[in-house]
Amino acid sequence: MLNLQNRRTFDQQIYNQGLQAMTQEVIICHNLESDLEQAVERCPHDRLFVLADTTTRELCWPVVSHFACMQGARLITIGATDEHKTLDTLAHVWTALQEGGASRHSLMVNLGGGMVTDLGGFAASTFKRGIAYINIPTTLLSMVDASVGGKTGINFGGLKNEIGVFNCARTVLLDTDFLHTLDDRNILSGYAEMLKHGLISDVAHWAELLRFPLEDMDYATLQQMVAQSVAIKERIVEQDPTEQGIRKALNLGHTVGHAFESMALDQGKPVLHGYAVAWGLVCELYLSARMAGFPKQYLTQTVQFIREHYGTFAFDCKQYGKIYELMTHDKKNEGGIINFTLLADIGDIRINQHATKEDIMDMLDFFRDGF
Repeated sequence: MLNLQNRRTFDQQIYNQGLQAMTQEVIICHNLESDLEQAVERCPHDRLFVLADTTTRELCWPVVSHFACMQGARLITIGATDEHKTLDTLAHVWTALQEGGASRHSLMVNLGGGMVTDLGGFAASTFKRGIAYINIPTTLLSMVDASVGGKTGINFGGLKNEIGVFNCARTVLLDTDFLHTLDDRNILSGYAEMLKHGLISDVAHWAELLRFPLEDMDYATLQQMVAQSVAIKERIVEQDPTEQGIRKALNLGHTVGHAFESMALDQGKPVLHGYAVAWGLVCELYLSARMAGFPKQYLTQTVQFIREHYGTFAFDCKQYGKIYELMTHDKKNEGGIINFTLLADIGDIRINQHATKEDIMDMLDFFRDGF
């Protein structure tokens, strides 16, 4: 039997192991083949699996399939887009791992955007009670958001990321050469998360993001900005791996954004995650100005940028109730009260903020009329 002192030591060891599971190495690649080889070597394994969707199998798998460290890897392919981030797809991946002879000592490499890294990370985290995995994000969104920080999961019951676990990839390899495979809409989808990171960090980075010429991109400059954006997220995640406090800063724009995204999915008209986040930023910065004193000039400049690049999300006042209901299911809520992350200023973060239903209706009016 453990005495009190030994029990404390044992508990501390378990706590430390939990923190270790929440850490990950993020590498900005200059030589993907060498970096991937080293990442794979750091994860001794009996079998190697690669998860891709139909798009990344065609565009990205040929980039890495000839690497020496990928020889003998078993490729698992799933459907592309968030519509396939489902329990059925998850079961397909589990089945492929099982039929491929995967054990607790196997390794999975997730090659794709946020849907692939979210679902693949969840599949790896739950198969045989957890196998190691590596993320190679291939979209801007997954580079600056989904693949970093250990959030994994699937959509369920019409709600975004309803089922999942916190479990970090052993390594995340960021190779911005993959961005050349993206169309403008997918670049913009990821850029919305970068804009969020600017808003929660400092005025200089936020202003740099608004000035960056998206229509005539310098990919070298974009790579530097990606590294800066990831560093902002890493600093926050290191302080709060399981979102008990400051990590909620990363939810700016997401309470409303996820509701928009869920409603669009339910209507059979899915929207890209980053577009929903951009529209959510408009709403939540309005609440920030109204409730926390966020400067109106920053609100105006950010809203103008989003209007010019992301357009708007169409809904009418008859759908306010549905949007409100979807917001009540957000994972960040406590006691049935809708929970927002708001800003008093750029970089001045206010977590666990609550708005009345009247405030939220006014916010939706602003989005439809003022936006």
